[in-house]
Amino acid sequence: MSNLTSTLEATQLKSKTAGAPSAKGVAKVVRELSGSAAVLEAFIAEGADIVFGYPGGAIMPIYDALYDYQDKIKHILVRHEQGGIHAAQGFARTSGKVGVVFATSGPGATNLVTGLADAMIDSTPLVAITGQVFAHLLGTDAFQETDVINITTPVTKWNYQVTDATEIPSVLAKAFYIARSGRPGPVLIDITKNAQIQKFSYEGYTPCEHVRSYRPKPIVRKEYITEAAKLINEAKKPFILFGQGVTLGEAEKEFQAFVEKSGIPAAWTILGLSALSTDHPLNVGMLGMHGNYGPNVLTNECDVLIAVGMRFDDRVTGRLDKYAKQAKVIHLDIDPAEIDKNVKATVGVWGDCKETLPLLTAAVERKTHPEWLQKFKNYYKEEVAAVIHHELNPATGEMTMGEVIKTLNGLTGGNAVIVTDVGQHQMVACRYAEFNQSRSNVTSGGLGTMGFGLPAAIGAKFGAPDRTVVTIIGDGGFQMTLQELGTIMQSEVDVKILILNNRFLGMVRQWQQLFNDKRYSFVDIASPDFVMVAKGYGIAGQSISEREDLKNAVKTMLDHKGSYLLEVFVGKENNVFPMVPQGCSVSEIRLK
Repeated sequence: MSNLTSTLEATQLKSKTAGAPSAKGVAKVVRELSGSAAVLEAFIAEGADIVFGYPGGAIMPIYDALYDYQDKIKHILVRHEQGGIHAAQGFARTSGKVGVVFATSGPGATNLVTGLADAMIDSTPLVAITGQVFAHLLGTDAFQETDVINITTPVTKWNYQVTDATEIPSVLAKAFYIARSGRPGPVLIDITKNAQIQKFSYEGYTPCEHVRSYRPKPIVRKEYITEAAKLINEAKKPFILFGQGVTLGEAEKEFQAFVEKSGIPAAWTILGLSALSTDHPLNVGMLGMHGNYGPNVLTNECDVLIAVGMRFDDRVTGRLDKYAKQAKVIHLDIDPAEIDKNVKATVGVWGDCKETLPLLTAAVERKTHPEWLQKFKNYYKEEVAAVIHHELNPATGEMTMGEVIKTLNGLTGGNAVIVTDVGQHQMVACRYAEFNQSRSNVTSGGLGTMGFGLPAAIGAKFGAPDRTVVTIIGDGGFQMTLQELGTIMQSEVDVKILILNNRFLGMVRQWQQLFNDKRYSFVDIASPDFVMVAKGYGIAGQSISEREDLKNAVKTMLDHKGSYLLEVFVGKENNVFPMVPQGCSVSEIRLK
């Protein structure tokens, strides 16, 4: 995704309608307002009524104004700015709205960088507001001054520094528009302290609907739809790969209609998971390094490969010079920069998949591919025998992560929101968790951010307050952001915390075992008594290590009113298979 800062000139920021009469010719009501209050008025107009944040000196005027807006805007006080932006991500992912986070200048702003990078690569719509020192102090190395604009330019879709309060309404309007439109992403607005304090004649808020030089949706070219349909209709062994673009485009129904009419097997990236029900007969599983056996091997056997809203990440493709070389590739994406970036497309279909998929569905013939689909089923049987049966139904030995996920599935019926941290537990959860609804899988995909799970789950619950939210975390990742238990305590949010504790930094240990001759270098991690830590924050919980206790413990967690922490001790040296070793092709996937 290209950063828009260089293409949006400051001269474009003045709203063409500011101060003009309304559409009905009635003059706008003008009132004197501070820059800080104008920020909050923008939030209200945009429907951003939940804000995650942490106050500080440079953003104090906005917090002072927020005191008078508490009946309209709910502020969640996090324990670290990184926790705040991950919470905003979780909120955006489950609600489909723009997540909002506040941070002060200097270290507050720099603590947002990891979350911005995560949101950028995973296309999550965010608006981050940072306070900044007074404009006359910029560039003087003033207390808690950092050049947040240059720091965050590579990890934002757009950023801008406000030094005059009169800019705030139009800048915020563009911020929300850019964050949510086209391929979504994070936007950061840095506001100097003088602009926050400054009073000006406020003429109301006009939402942004267009920015010159920015085209969020490419024009759909019907000739490419025709070319793509022709390839699909002629294919004997077509294969669909789908990613988060289906969810971001709110095109789940359109995608299902395309899959069912074409009769083509479909496999998902980890961010695409839940866009199509996991029990759909044409859903053949997960792609990538720890994906299912058949989807990986058969990628190199299909004759037409149809990618929908995914970006051919290296964890999906393995070695590019050995990836689907036999196939004609059709790539549907809203971001033209993704087409031909990693995998050369035979036909590139630019556009929002909510618009392009119905056109493609209308043009393809209704078919089934029973023999081709059977190949996926045969590979799955082989994978069940070699990996899945033992992972989900171990008869003896230590508990496996897979059987914990299976137990969770049985009690949630595939209707929970699952938020994962990063590591072995993430891959196991993505492989085995069941989903019946879209926007149910929240995870850090492209950046792989340990510490994402707990704060993202807090935001996910605020974004989907009527759904059960379970965060699955490893013992390593949990210790990166466990201070957000304080946020849970104070906000009284109901999050179920499931720690799969293998007493290792498991994914790194697996690689060290397989590729570094078991030279376990600094992956044996000690942990506190997590149940006691949770108790200190007023959160109930228990720890188990015996298989016979698992079902009742998970049920207790789910039935508990309020947040609950369940720690499950699993095998120390269990590995996640299948696995495509780094540097290998997807057809070289290992079952053990």
